[in-house]
Amino acid sequence: MTSVETRPEVVPAATPASSQRYRAVWRWHFYAGLFVAPILLVLATTGAIYLFKEPFEEWRYQDVRTLAEPVAAAARPLSEQIAAAQRVRPNAPVMSVIPPTSPDRSTRVILQGADAGPWAQGISVYVNPATAAVLGQIDDGATFMRVVRTIHGELMSGTIGDRVVEIAACWALILIATGTYLWWTGRGARKRARRSPRGRLRRLHVWTGVGGGAVVVFLVLSGLPWSGVWGDGLQRIQDRTGSTTPSADDFPSTSTPPLSGDLSANPDSKVPWAAERLPVPASQDGHAGHGGGHGVLQPGALPVESALAAARPAIRACPPSECDVKVLLPDGPKGVYTIVTDPRRDPSAAQTLHVDQYSGRVLISYGWAEYGIMAKVVEQGIALHEGRRYGTANLILMLGACLTLITLVVTGVWMWWKRRPRGRAGAPARTTSKRTSYGVMVIMAVLGLLFPLAGVSMVAVLLLDWLVLRRIPAVARVIG
Repeated sequence: MTSVETRPEVVPAATPASSQRYRAVWRWHFYAGLFVAPILLVLATTGAIYLFKEPFEEWRYQDVRTLAEPVAAAARPLSEQIAAAQRVRPNAPVMSVIPPTSPDRSTRVILQGADAGPWAQGISVYVNPATAAVLGQIDDGATFMRVVRTIHGELMSGTIGDRVVEIAACWALILIATGTYLWWTGRGARKRARRSPRGRLRRLHVWTGVGGGAVVVFLVLSGLPWSGVWGDGLQRIQDRTGSTTPSADDFPSTSTPPLSGDLSANPDSKVPWAAERLPVPASQDGHAGHGGGHGVLQPGALPVESALAAARPAIRACPPSECDVKVLLPDGPKGVYTIVTDPRRDPSAAQTLHVDQYSGRVLISYGWAEYGIMAKVVEQGIALHEGRRYGTANLILMLGACLTLITLVVTGVWMWWKRRPRGRAGAPARTTSKRTSYGVMVIMAVLGLLFPLAGVSMVAVLLLDWLVLRRIPAVARVIG
């Protein structure tokens, strides 16, 4: 339960040992809330907004995504539509193509934008499949929802922001754990403070945490795979245990050419999370010409529509209303077409195929059946985190988790503001029991090992407490 409250309503009647434990846990709860409450407020607010990305963008960009008249005859070849998109931006390489999912939808051709690299967003050019006429273009890196996503993921501060977000998310778990302990051990004292205005505010904070804490924990844990340090550590564990990638015996691949498209750990990547680190095979069936780069087809290479048609028999059932099919163009003479089915709801419908750019032979095809257990858990967690796994019910539940977190932050800060001594932060008094302090520190150390960046910040807080608060009386008076 997120709180920076500084004084309890009533000191719980307890033995001296339990009172010392209460005070020690409460001090950590205070520091955690003081440091991360503003960041958690930003994350919860942007997360609540981002849940509505799909319906918002469908409304906002309906003029280029939806056709005025559905396509009645045969559509123009994808290669012709790509050429039309490239005429709008002549020197921009093609990143990927998303064919229409129904007769009233346009083709989306994603060209490289001003920035390159795995995290860079492209320029989406929308093309009428019936006439190959360009309907419009959108800079995917400058859309409203992309800005919201950047704030949510990295506070618009790159790697540093990503680390700050990860620290705040990990501390949110510690806040909930310590808040639960304070609620459980102090429940007797709360009964004697029910009628005071401060007691009502406290009850709102407490019961919001009790009612929604578990969902907030899930929200945080399901978001951590995207983080830099913790997420990378999880990927490494899964790589070593074989829980992410399909078996090498089933899908042998020893080539190390340039990747076919963007297979990075970007949360908006163009392949499923579980497939991001899989090796990419090389096109080997003849022709491997010279020159050319990403998005530039080689002499003798199949056009996009032929490569997609060759892969269609190997694509598992995924209704067009539930899935987009993305085609990533080959990167260089030995690159391959990468075809990805991107389900909007059920991650088990995802599939990734690598297709030889010259012959159309499917070199590798893997999907849900080939994922390890941990990879499946993460994929399902991501879908639930984004509020799309079970439709409206899932969205409402995740929105409730965001509102729960906002309520906890606001009520926690409000309680602290009302009770703080004038001119002082009013941190809870330090425990006088060394045994209690060491016990709590051991527990915090375990949490620090599970969440490394939170552990680093714990050490920083302890050093601050030891080197500054205990040694500089003026600072100690302001803080305490």
